[in-house]
Amino acid sequence: MATFTVNGRTVCAEKNQKLIRFLRDSLRLTSVKDGCSEGACGTCTVLIDGKATKACVPQTDKLEGKSIVTVEGLSDFEREAFTYAFGKAGAVQCGFCIPGMVMSAKGLLDQNPSPTREEAAFAIRNNICRCTGYVKIIDGILLAAEVLRSGEIPPEPQDWSLGSRVPRVDVREKVTGTGQYPDDVYIDGMLYASAVRSRYPRARVLAIHTEEAKALPGVAGVFTAEDIPGKNKVGHLQKDWDTMIPVGGITHYLGDAVCIVAAETPEILAQAKALVRVDYEELPMVRSPQEAMLPDAPLVHQSGNLLAHKHIQRGNPAEAIARSKYVLTQRFSTPWTEHAFLEPECALAYPEDGGVVILSTDQGAYDTQHETMGMLGLPAEKVKVKNMLVGGGFGGKEDVTVQHHAALVAYLTQRPVKVKLTRAESILIHPKRHPMEMEFSLGCDENGIIQGVAAEVIADTGAYASLGGPVLERACTHAAGPYNYQNFEIDGWAYYTNNPPAGAFRGFGVTQTCFCIETLLNQMADKVGISPWEIRWRNAIRPGQELPNGQIVDDSTGLAETLEAVKPYYEKARYAGIACAMKNAGVGVGIPDTGRVRLTVEGGKLHIYAGASCIGQGLGTVLTQMVCDQTGLRRDEVVYERSNTWRAPDSGTTSGSRQTLITGEACRRACETLRAAMAEAPLAELEGREFYGEYLAKTDPLGADVPNPVSHVAYGYATQVCVLNDDGKIERIVAAHDVGKAVNPTSVEGQIEGGVVMSMGYALTERYPLTDCKPLAKYGTLGLFRANQIPEIQPLIVEKPGLNVACGAIGIGEITSIPTAPAISDAYFRYDGKLRTSLPLENTPYSRK
Repeated sequence: MATFTVNGRTVCAEKNQKLIRFLRDSLRLTSVKDGCSEGACGTCTVLIDGKATKACVPQTDKLEGKSIVTVEGLSDFEREAFTYAFGKAGAVQCGFCIPGMVMSAKGLLDQNPSPTREEAAFAIRNNICRCTGYVKIIDGILLAAEVLRSGEIPPEPQDWSLGSRVPRVDVREKVTGTGQYPDDVYIDGMLYASAVRSRYPRARVLAIHTEEAKALPGVAGVFTAEDIPGKNKVGHLQKDWDTMIPVGGITHYLGDAVCIVAAETPEILAQAKALVRVDYEELPMVRSPQEAMLPDAPLVHQSGNLLAHKHIQRGNPAEAIARSKYVLTQRFSTPWTEHAFLEPECALAYPEDGGVVILSTDQGAYDTQHETMGMLGLPAEKVKVKNMLVGGGFGGKEDVTVQHHAALVAYLTQRPVKVKLTRAESILIHPKRHPMEMEFSLGCDENGIIQGVAAEVIADTGAYASLGGPVLERACTHAAGPYNYQNFEIDGWAYYTNNPPAGAFRGFGVTQTCFCIETLLNQMADKVGISPWEIRWRNAIRPGQELPNGQIVDDSTGLAETLEAVKPYYEKARYAGIACAMKNAGVGVGIPDTGRVRLTVEGGKLHIYAGASCIGQGLGTVLTQMVCDQTGLRRDEVVYERSNTWRAPDSGTTSGSRQTLITGEACRRACETLRAAMAEAPLAELEGREFYGEYLAKTDPLGADVPNPVSHVAYGYATQVCVLNDDGKIERIVAAHDVGKAVNPTSVEGQIEGGVVMSMGYALTERYPLTDCKPLAKYGTLGLFRANQIPEIQPLIVEKPGLNVACGAIGIGEITSIPTAPAISDAYFRYDGKLRTSLPLENTPYSRK
């Protein structure tokens, strides 16, 4: 037992427990986020006697007489100061790390009211952010210091038209911790549930002994595959993922659920899970694609170990390469990568009218609905899904992990239930970035003009399909690079193994193949005798020209402009590396891809409904600015509603950098009809009216028999430059991105900075090691960059008009992370002359021993 103060109030912790559990579960101070419970991420940072401390570390019995402060304990003026400063600076994206950042900042500013930039970065060195790249959080801390010193809150911007630098619509709830992620919801009578996972990567389940667990007081049920009322198999595109492995079934990886236990408290739940015994027949595992393709390899799935094969060809690359004056061939390797979003997966479900309601954190509420409907055997109207705040995704929350488990237990027990992954479970279970082994050949003429490219790609898709097929397809379609030539051929294979699944990850396969083509192009420039910048300038795709996939690009194509933007920085640097990239906006390749928005007038205000997840990229702010711009309404007249499946129309998954363009165009179309109505009557007289907009991003299927197929409705383009200092450390990364129309330049910069830092980790420090299909990493050993380790990042926004939808806006979520690794690799080649063809790069000052 210990007595101490929390936010000025005396409290008594009667049982010894982690401080984070007492603050959240007993006091309901949910600004204190549970990101890892391992002392690694900093989301639970509070002040203990004025010192920033992770609340998941100290036990309450050690806190006798101490003073604890959380975000809820800030003064009204402090809350306003941090909300203004973090909003103005663009410091908030998914928001899950932000209350912890605020408390670390307060700890600094209480002692040092006028810190330097370096001091601010050092103060948050123990707080991980995966979204922002830290630049704007540091800006926000310094701006908060100014506001706190002045004692005055500057006025909020009034102009919310397109192109305005306005704060995110959700900045206040994220800074103050009042916004709710699923784990922040507590319902009376709520159960806690969790899955017992497989002991072996590949084994036959012979028996599941649940009797002892069921007999434990406080256990509400232990459920197996036999209890599933609908179909056991789920899957984002291919239904090959077991909700639970049945008796007689074979496990596919260590993350497989064998049964689900539900109990009254987390403590009872842990005891009950330990009482479940499972009998297995261990079977040989498949560790790699090389093992998977052997003729006598064990079958991960009965359909075979080959998930997908993609062959793309245009022209005659073999002949073109053979005729080339210069030819380079090289093998490349890229690794597994963990998304490391700050919020572990969590869902809360409760029964309603013979069905269930799911409060989720995912990248598509309708995706979760469709998966759960099949598993429960219920129609759509009986499975309602509402997105709470989403603490980051980057592709890693496209597949269901806990949502369907929570729904199943709620449906079977007729009680509310929360299912949450521990950080260790999250690192094991959700799909990762595909590791790939690749071989590329590039041929150029005497002037460095590309004649042809041929490539092969082998990907490890892990235990389940997830998005493995589309990722492989995108890796192949974009492997040609953003250049003007027509001889291209690539073969790609994705193999099942017993490793954790691989699926969507920011860049969606293009980060891997871009590393290859851009590295080869840099080497080719040396062979030809021109600069790496010059070889790109000569080959860069320009409006009206033809990409290797046959698409004729439109007037919004701005690759050349991004090259021009970085040229001064590149040419004056002693050690500089360069790389370009393109990335599709929209699903493309003939797949139906529709944006939908419903605008309704309720209580004299306009409400925006779109069934598209806002996962930190700022979709809610984009749609709000779109409405204000297109209708002339004030910001305080517009309400953005979070995604759900009963009022918001399906607008597709938040993936493929598609929402700004595709849902944005749907919003613009809805605004057209609203604007016509407002010409006849003011908004107040339109009470109860609805205005609907829909946009189908029509494209041609892959391999369509047309001369110039439209693969995607739009592309973003980028050039990034990495500059090293004389010690071989990164001094600066300059990132020029063609975004069409920048809806909110502050948010665009934040996306660029976050993507760059994420791929700095991919290039230099991040590792997800596996031994015998078992991940060995913890959150603290993944190798994520910290605030005091980042170099200067200079985002350059290129606004190229010409796109005739969404007011010219092209999505930027993924492309920001694509050219960084090859630019860094080239910088090190310029520094020491060593060609590096695998990631993370070896023999750099950042190499981990």
